[in-house]
Amino acid sequence: MTYLDYQATTPLAPEAREAMLRWLGGPDSDGFGNPHSPHRMGRMAHAAVEVARDQVMALFPAGGQVIFTSGATEAINLAIRGVRGSGPVAFSAIEHAAVGDTARVLGSSHELGVTSEGICETDHALPDGTRLVAVMQVNNEIGTIQPVAEWREAAHAAGALMLCDAVQSFGKLPLAQADLIAVSAHKLYGPKGIGALWVRDGVVLECVSTGGGQEGGLRSGTLSPALIAGFGAAAALSAERMEADAAHVAALWARAREIFAGWELNGSADQRWLGNLNLRLPGLDVARLMSDCRQIMFSAGSACASGSGRPSHVLEAIGLDTAEAKSSIRLGFGRYTTMSELELAAETLNHAALQQGPA
Repeated sequence: MTYLDYQATTPLAPEAREAMLRWLGGPDSDGFGNPHSPHRMGRMAHAAVEVARDQVMALFPAGGQVIFTSGATEAINLAIRGVRGSGPVAFSAIEHAAVGDTARVLGSSHELGVTSEGICETDHALPDGTRLVAVMQVNNEIGTIQPVAEWREAAHAAGALMLCDAVQSFGKLPLAQADLIAVSAHKLYGPKGIGALWVRDGVVLECVSTGGGQEGGLRSGTLSPALIAGFGAAAALSAERMEADAAHVAALWARAREIFAGWELNGSADQRWLGNLNLRLPGLDVARLMSDCRQIMFSAGSACASGSGRPSHVLEAIGLDTAEAKSSIRLGFGRYTTMSELELAAETLNHAALQQGPA
């Protein structure tokens, strides 16, 4: 099988797996302690959590605090629900559902449009009383990079805070400046089930998860030293390999663009993360393509919307009609993708698409 769905999740780095093993803990191990217990095993587990916290913190802007969560969705909910005030939440039309659905369910939201290139430009007026602006750094479906720093200035000018979903950029690109940043470990070669919200110094959030208040009084629940250790190791490795990984991805992107020359690119060709290749072919039956190419793991859109039957809201936001959106595929590659794997997969996909005949 060939895995080309790096936006959905990434392979677990061997270094992250190794860091996790001790803290999974069996009955003959000293690594299964509760990190919130005061005894020796608890203190050992707590120390492992704090080492990993420092490793994760190193990828964020200086200062602030990292609140560990179960993933980016929980981090985003903590940010949106925790920011004080009753004013609207403004968010780009291509945000992940964790942002859009949460903002809408709170009853006061404002959607910011994007260009046909998939960029949310800062020429939108924010509603009076806006309390939070949410614009992601890299879009998960089409890979476009958003002007987060400019939106932060616009948010502050309007008296609002800035939330950035950095799930797809964390460990791959330097992070944009924001007041709140949500990330997930399994998008940078770490384990699933762990993420974080970075909170800038001076930003005050309301607690939305009561219980033990283990994470700075903002998030309750027993932390998993194993998951957090894996997250920390993956973050440290990503910091070391950021330039090398980016160069590898750029080479894969350049070759993929040559091989898929007859396909249309969705989103900007320049202002994007090069590990995301979202393409369309007029009249393509994507369901048939996926059936014919079962050994290639790729996506017909966002993994979170798979099987819904609905066209991607991101592709609709950039002006694609239903037929165009439904004839689009997303290929994602990264650190462990080889050039030969990509070339063979592309040959298979192109051949299968050709067999469908003209639209």
